[in-house]
Amino acid sequence: MNNPLDVDLSKLDNHQEIAAHIVSILHAIRFGSIEIVIHDGRIVQIDRHEKFRVKAVQNKH
Repeated sequence: MNNPLDVDLSKLDNHQEIAAHIVSILHAIRFGSIEIVIHDGRIVQIDRHEKFRVKAVQNKH
């Protein structure tokens, strides 16, 4: 699952704010990955890819 974030990265001026936002994503995600897209040396996009595993239900016959 690819979840675009509801944060305007252009409003996050310093690296500490961006790092804090990434840390908050890390605390919220259990299984998955974070992709950081950089253009001209600046972070322009952060994608969160989260996995949800469904346990198989065994039939009792």
